[in-house]
Amino acid sequence: MIGGVRALWTDRSQGDLLPARSSNAAPVVAGGPSGTRPWYWLRQVHGSVVRVVGGEPPQPAEIGDALVSADPSACLAILTADCASIALGSPEGIYAAVHAGWRGLGAGVIEAATTAMRALGASTVVGSLGPCIHAECYGFSEPELRSVVDRYGDDVRSVTGDGGLALDVPASVRAAFAGAGIISGPGVDACTACDERYFSHRARGDTGRQALIVWRDGP
Repeated sequence: MIGGVRALWTDRSQGDLLPARSSNAAPVVAGGPSGTRPWYWLRQVHGSVVRVVGGEPPQPAEIGDALVSADPSACLAILTADCASIALGSPEGIYAAVHAGWRGLGAGVIEAATTAMRALGASTVVGSLGPCIHAECYGFSEPELRSVVDRYGDDVRSVTGDGGLALDVPASVRAAFAGAGIISGPGVDACTACDERYFSHRARGDTGRQALIVWRDGP
């Protein structure tokens, strides 16, 4: 990432992180932040609500789909099992964790998080996409697809492995980055439905969740 901002995507080997959110816990995750930090979680609803956090004790998970902070001690975490998870960072050390399913993409959650970062003083914003379901596994109906196509254009249309209509989530994220002026950085290019290292609700009916964790260097 950038500006001392770090991002980690967990997988099955690090366990189901859903219970940590349910208990508002700060779990120990291999490769994650060291030391004692407040962890912030969300009750995700596939919308575009952004929560700016830091400088106060975490509260029970609030409704929203993006967390933004400038607090060097905070740790931001969102959960996924097929949806896109996006880490955002800036040279000023302002950072975000974003959950974007197809409804959130259509509602502009990535752009809303970027706007909140810039309101805190972020200049250049760099974004990285984690594991998510890919087009070959993501069959869609035309009415559902339309809300994302209306925002990002026909390039987000694709086909499944058997030739059906599909949504291309990575292409949708790239389009959101372009529209919001986000520079694309390295992430994790994996399809959660194809790659059994990850939980997938769509492909396997998994109830477990992997996490995206975003934090800054330091205590």
